[in-house]
Amino acid sequence: MSGEEERKEKSTKSFERGNRYRRSRQPCALSTQRRFPDQHRLDISTADSCVLLEPSQQHLGSFDHTVQFSLDSGKQSQLHQTASHVLPNSSRELIHSVHFAEEKHRVFRRRKKNERIDEPKVIIRPPLPPRTLPSPLQRYLWSLSPDEALLYAKKELHHAPIVTNDSDLYGPIFRNVSVFKRSYELMELILKVYIYRDGRRPIFHNPHLKGIYASEGWFMKLMKENRQFVTRDPEKAHLFYLPYSARQLQAALYVVGSHNLSPLSVFLRDYVNKLAAKYPFWNRTHGSDHFLVACHDWGPYTLKGHEELMKNTIKALCNADLSEGVFKTGKDVSLPETTIKQPRRPLRNVGGGKRVSQRPILAFFAGYMHGRVRPILLKHWGGKDKDMRIYGPLPKRISTQMSYIQHMKSSKFCICPMGYEVNSPRIVEAIYFECIPVIIADNFVPPLDEMLNWSAFSVTVAEKDIPDLKKILLAITTRRYLKMLANLKMLQRHFLWNPRPCGYGETRDRLNEFGCTGKGNGHFFEVVPSSAIYDKL
Repeated sequence: MSGEEERKEKSTKSFERGNRYRRSRQPCALSTQRRFPDQHRLDISTADSCVLLEPSQQHLGSFDHTVQFSLDSGKQSQLHQTASHVLPNSSRELIHSVHFAEEKHRVFRRRKKNERIDEPKVIIRPPLPPRTLPSPLQRYLWSLSPDEALLYAKKELHHAPIVTNDSDLYGPIFRNVSVFKRSYELMELILKVYIYRDGRRPIFHNPHLKGIYASEGWFMKLMKENRQFVTRDPEKAHLFYLPYSARQLQAALYVVGSHNLSPLSVFLRDYVNKLAAKYPFWNRTHGSDHFLVACHDWGPYTLKGHEELMKNTIKALCNADLSEGVFKTGKDVSLPETTIKQPRRPLRNVGGGKRVSQRPILAFFAGYMHGRVRPILLKHWGGKDKDMRIYGPLPKRISTQMSYIQHMKSSKFCICPMGYEVNSPRIVEAIYFECIPVIIADNFVPPLDEMLNWSAFSVTVAEKDIPDLKKILLAITTRRYLKMLANLKMLQRHFLWNPRPCGYGETRDRLNEFGCTGKGNGHFFEVVPSSAIYDKL
């Protein structure tokens, strides 16, 4: 063997040993790298392949060389690279050929993947519901101006057809079921509401859906989401909604411990003055076709800074106290004060009252001793009669044996005395748990009083008659009590806040699925059409 051939053989063996060593010590990188130390070595690495070539400086002739081609999958195959003339300065051509092979492999994989897809997916959408054409009466009412439509509604209410037997409405709980039904029908045909967009969060356009003042928040939520009654054209509106929250107003502006409500009333005064200066709608009626909803105890007091706001607007208030001079019977609406603990499940714990034979407690109350009535109630009946379970805050030794809700469900009557103000969430709680509410609050207008006959399902006791409370309750005969309890169960459906407004005549028992039974209280306008708008003409 000549010296030239020995040098070539040593060079080839050295190349193979170095190649194996570098593959074991340095795996391929995830990005292309090129290194040319002394123009001797070419290292090309990509995400899909690894090619390592190191021709000897003396190896300039034609050769057949085998290189390892490693894939990400861990498999190895033999790639035979044949070059007639591979020179140290020919690295660009080699890199280009490797990239071309990689791209060809990607295209092959992409085509193979597309071949596995049989057909493109076809999305089948349910057919749209058939569009109902408006009736001639609807077309006629839509052609009327707001004032003409209200005159038509007032005339229709005076000649409401007599309702004798309606499967959706239970007559004994209403003052006049015929007027109620016709009023609701006219509301759905005619009523349009414009919601002012003015005002910033959190006081405006931010419903508070949790706690004892949640009623105002749920009304705002349902009203803003309703497409049937809300209009974007103020010229077509019969009512104008001031979308503020009394609860959020108190949280944002009241200074704790100051006992000063002036900042709240000044804020509302400036807001109304701004609306009156910006739009013509307030000034043309002095606010008599505007309404607000406030469930906070301070709701009536925050209106005293603006005379027209306090006297002319239609107010839906939980604190419906006639002695303050703000709430006006026949114009304003008493709103139910409902405690909502879980906004996602507002109808939780509704119903489930026990039978009369399983109600051993005659009367029950437990709560804090604030206001003028509750201390008197506790003084006369607290711990003095086993039939009269009257407590302050429910003692722990008792609550561990029977919870507050279990006490209400096990009682025939639930005492609902006023606190600091005349309203109390216990009235709605008693309705939910099928316990006859006993209202002790002078000058209080019960919720939806203009339409509902409260004597058919509740008991009202004057504050001065608290010492005779047991005597008054025992005077109610069993027959009358059973009738009141049946009426209370039929009333329950009208005090449910639903996540969506419920139309008249929808009688589906879906309480646990945010459904609706009959005419849910999701519509504030069950009372407004007859009591406030039509009568003001």
